[in-house]
Amino acid sequence: MVAEAATAPPMIGPHDQTLSRGAGGELHPTAEDGFDVLTTSQGGPVADDQNTLRVGPRGPALMEDFHFREKIFHFDHERIPERVVHARGYGAHGYFETYESLAKYTRADVFQRAGEKTPVFVRFSTVAGNKGSADLARDVRGFAVKMYTKEGNWDLVGNNIPVFFIQDAIKFPDLIHAAKQEPDRAFPQAQTAHDNFWDFISLTPESMNMVMWIMSDRTIPRSLRFMEGFGVHTFRFINDKDQSTFVKFHWKPKLGLQSVAWNEAVKINGADPDFHRRDLWQAITTGDFPEWELGVQLFDQDFADSFDFDVLDPTKIIPEEVVPVKPIGRLVLDRMPDNFFAETEQVAFMTQNVPPGIGFSNDPLLQGRNFSYLDTQLKRLGGPNFTHLPINAPKCPFAHFQQDGHMAMRNPVGRVNYEPNSFGEGPRESKSRGYRHFAAEESGTNVQLRPESFADHYSQARQFFISQTPPEQCHIIMALTFELSKVETVAIRERMVSHLLNIDETLASEVGHRLGMAAMPKAATAAVPTRQDLEPSPALSIVERGPKRFEGRKLGILVTDGVDAKLLKALTTAVLKEKGLVELIAPKVGGVTTSDGSFVQAHHMIDGGPSVLFDAVALLASEAGVEDLLKEATARDFVADAFQHCKSIGYSDVALPLLEKAGITQDIDEGVLELSGGVTLTSFVEELGKLRVWGREPSVKLGSASATAA
Repeated sequence: MVAEAATAPPMIGPHDQTLSRGAGGELHPTAEDGFDVLTTSQGGPVADDQNTLRVGPRGPALMEDFHFREKIFHFDHERIPERVVHARGYGAHGYFETYESLAKYTRADVFQRAGEKTPVFVRFSTVAGNKGSADLARDVRGFAVKMYTKEGNWDLVGNNIPVFFIQDAIKFPDLIHAAKQEPDRAFPQAQTAHDNFWDFISLTPESMNMVMWIMSDRTIPRSLRFMEGFGVHTFRFINDKDQSTFVKFHWKPKLGLQSVAWNEAVKINGADPDFHRRDLWQAITTGDFPEWELGVQLFDQDFADSFDFDVLDPTKIIPEEVVPVKPIGRLVLDRMPDNFFAETEQVAFMTQNVPPGIGFSNDPLLQGRNFSYLDTQLKRLGGPNFTHLPINAPKCPFAHFQQDGHMAMRNPVGRVNYEPNSFGEGPRESKSRGYRHFAAEESGTNVQLRPESFADHYSQARQFFISQTPPEQCHIIMALTFELSKVETVAIRERMVSHLLNIDETLASEVGHRLGMAAMPKAATAAVPTRQDLEPSPALSIVERGPKRFEGRKLGILVTDGVDAKLLKALTTAVLKEKGLVELIAPKVGGVTTSDGSFVQAHHMIDGGPSVLFDAVALLASEAGVEDLLKEATARDFVADAFQHCKSIGYSDVALPLLEKAGITQDIDEGVLELSGGVTLTSFVEELGKLRVWGREPSVKLGSASATAA
């Protein structure tokens, strides 16, 4: 059963009468606790708004659930033409290459032949923000992959986080309504730091695992190229013998994981709100093609029955230490769209788009998504013929009798537009090649409830938190503090902290202390006590899974006229050798004249190239140039921000005054190196591979959490 929310004072008092007046003066029936009875748009009272109707507690959803159908139908049609969620997106073309045949597990054609390449289109996106929002919002990132297989399109519509907020799709409209800008004031945009979101979350204990993920650095990735993707749900592989193997999908970035700090994200949004778009565009157009491995966790029914948590629960993961991720192919993005609107904006993803050999589990969130997405595309793209658009059309032969409708671009040719027919024309179904659903045996009464196996809402949230390194734990604490500090209703803050007490007492006490709570609330009532025996999972940490190399990252070099040409060339060569990138920042965007009289073009002027745009920086100004830079506030910020954000800083001996101007004197550490010769230059490039100087964080207080949390 679903755990009850922690008790908190109601924010709207109950009605005294059994009927209440509506906005137009009409009378409404009230619920047992005095609130108005929730009804359908037809006026029918609703008994359960928390669960879809299904066959037994763990069975598939039923189409006869008219309340869910109406609710999700209306939600899907709230926006035109912008997507309700995932509105801000960016896409690219590429291919998927299969490593080996998986015929043992699945009949899906895409997994039959080693080395075969399948065309793909991938769309990355933020969830909560509108189309005009900034790239570095703290948000879940969509990771949707459309594979144009030889047996039809396969849409693996996932996120960069493997769990979700809710267990049942009937709650999706409520979740998004709560997360979006508040309807009476239309702000805040692309932010969850407001009362409505945390009110909903604090009343929804099943969200607690997701809360840990969204308050972690996973929601502020440094680049789309440096983040993981997940199918989220449990799917099925189905082979030629109609045997089923459960599968969870993982996308692992070749360049490793990396995120930014919150202070850094705020400044990046100000300097370049298109930061992620520009990064992906530059990588692909310069031939530095992003790459991910597709990995799978495969398990059978016996494992599913023995696992500590329910594999149908989308708020849970199977740790990689329990079921290893097996690499089965790679995804390479190598071409940008010819037109953003025609392709990235009009691409239509639907979870129900699967080829023969890929099947579904009874995950109630997945079942609801399968039902919902067709409505969404119908509304956004104007009619039933959105599959006629080139970006959505399959690349394999196809034939059917669908006709007419808004903007039909192809119709059946000839006399026959139906089957069966006696004219011997048109396509026919194929028992051998056609899609066969897995013949699962289902039984049970038609019910609206959660299975008891879904009821542990805190144990995996705790496991996620204890799996983070000390800096990452600090960032979670400060993210929660920031978000809840924007919540005006004290009862909501207290209710949220009461949930945190079930995850980790230090986490809860740190957040409560920073929110100025005079006394800690009681821990929220838990349907299932938090398990203390789950071991940390290193796979859940970005720092532990970092690349340990500078490949694909960017060094920003601050230069002036008279810069040491030899040192500049040596540093650039060393970074390029490690497959890193170099960009020059100068007082003027035109460029500078080096010590040997040659002219070097700059990529940025100092006002437009702050250090937040780079993964590390170097200060190679001349003595005269330093004197001028000391007068520039932007130059001071360039150095101070790089140090505050725990980045490596290289400097020539004459540039030392820039460090002193930024207040970096006694605090110089192993990440701040003078570039005086070949040995030191080699050491600096090696230091770049660490990406962050985490030992510096306590002194700069980037996370600002106390030592007890670390």
